[in-house]
Amino acid sequence: MVPAFRRAGTGPRALRPAAAAAVGYPALRRVCARREPRVASLCGGGSVLQPGPIPAFLFRRGARCYGRADVSILRDPVHGDIELSRDELRLVDTAEFQRLRGIKQLGSAHLVYPGAVHTRFEHSIGTLHLCELLLGACDRHAARDPAGCHRTTAAERRLLRAAALLHDVTHIPFGHNIEDQTGLLPRHDRPERFAAVLGDTELGAELARQGLRDDVLAILTGAGAVPPFWRQLVSDTIDADTLDYLRRDAHYTGLELRYDRRVLDYFRIDRSSQRLFVDCEKNGMLREDIVSELLRVLECRYHFSERVYYHHAKIAAGALLSRMVELALRCGRLDAAGLQRLTDESLVWHLGALDLGDAEAEARLRRFVARYQRRALPKRVLVLPWYQNQAVQDELLATYFTPGRPEPRFAWEAAMEREAQRAFGQALDVILYCPARAMQLKEARTLVRFPGHGERTLPLDGFAEQIPRLLDLASSYPRLWKLYVFTSAEDRAVRRALQQMCLQALPQGCRNALVL
Repeated sequence: MVPAFRRAGTGPRALRPAAAAAVGYPALRRVCARREPRVASLCGGGSVLQPGPIPAFLFRRGARCYGRADVSILRDPVHGDIELSRDELRLVDTAEFQRLRGIKQLGSAHLVYPGAVHTRFEHSIGTLHLCELLLGACDRHAARDPAGCHRTTAAERRLLRAAALLHDVTHIPFGHNIEDQTGLLPRHDRPERFAAVLGDTELGAELARQGLRDDVLAILTGAGAVPPFWRQLVSDTIDADTLDYLRRDAHYTGLELRYDRRVLDYFRIDRSSQRLFVDCEKNGMLREDIVSELLRVLECRYHFSERVYYHHAKIAAGALLSRMVELALRCGRLDAAGLQRLTDESLVWHLGALDLGDAEAEARLRRFVARYQRRALPKRVLVLPWYQNQAVQDELLATYFTPGRPEPRFAWEAAMEREAQRAFGQALDVILYCPARAMQLKEARTLVRFPGHGERTLPLDGFAEQIPRLLDLASSYPRLWKLYVFTSAEDRAVRRALQQMCLQALPQGCRNALVL
């Protein structure tokens, strides 16, 4: 007997007949949408349904059946319908996860691309969805090749979906700028950050109730022995996280930068090593089409870095924000634990209301907050790109980008402001922005199987000599590096004069590319 729906009472999770059928039997949504009146009639009418006899026409061969209506459908603008179990909804409903609604995926990029207001909340749910699709592809390969490929269990899928859902829960407001690009704080994915957020919290308690906390922590922190594919699904070069945010960022920025969704179908899990990999061999020959699809994903990521993540106006906004946070950190009015509780909006409001106990620092903070809130971004004075400053990059990084040692940069900025006061008779803010060398470069560590290597799986970048496009990508990321100097001065003539002053104060050999 096939379980189905019978009439029930009312309640907060009440569903229309077709919607209830779709919840329990997701493969049949088109049928339900087309035949809703008949569903209602055959199920006895009413507005709320629970398991009971269901008409046979609702079932198709191979349709997935849960046996009970324990799945909710979330409509996502990027991927369409996404299924969440009741346990997953309980994780979503915790305070720690709900905070992600206020953390924009692209930080201050909305000041450049107005549509880029999507958050880590929907990205996290999208990552769960992509994890499910990857696991589905792996299981299809396992059905065709049970001797060589691993088929995931229901318990594994439940665990991995939870890990994918929670992979970004430790993100702070504007985290990539504050952590990765300026080095003010350690990265969000440090083990101690996950241990805190998934520890004595509402989210940690719910994970413990579901019996998932220890394994989720092992996956997300890298601590403990787990099958390699558990971590690869959310922390590889090409993983559920990357595949979601590339699609999502394209949708909300309006950029036509997309990979082919078919790339998901190429992933499988090696039965003996338990590693996630892509088989690029067929009949002893290289599948160039598969390699090309993998490269397209990596190329999309590079183009987003070039056009969005390191857009000069986003960099200017990020420099302003990092200085605001830095002022509060230096005065002891903000710490990493405090940032972990805030959202983008509440952080800016909090900074604007702080009493720093230092009149000069507080006045500067107020100016910066006001400028950010009305998008009066600082103007570029100097731009030192990598391609003109390779010889001095090491010296610049050692002097102006050393996490935990901001004093040389403070001193340089203060000296430039004093000199500008003398030269122009007005107070100007000067900000030096020196990012990390890596510029979000990720080695292509996704495992592949190539002809001539037997059953071994090797990192994709190990075949760079055979794949010129891969070499081009690896050499392109360092070229994105630029040191900027920004100022509050609007007058171009003032900025032109300040440009020469700043250039003379930097190490000998620095070459400016910005013409004012």
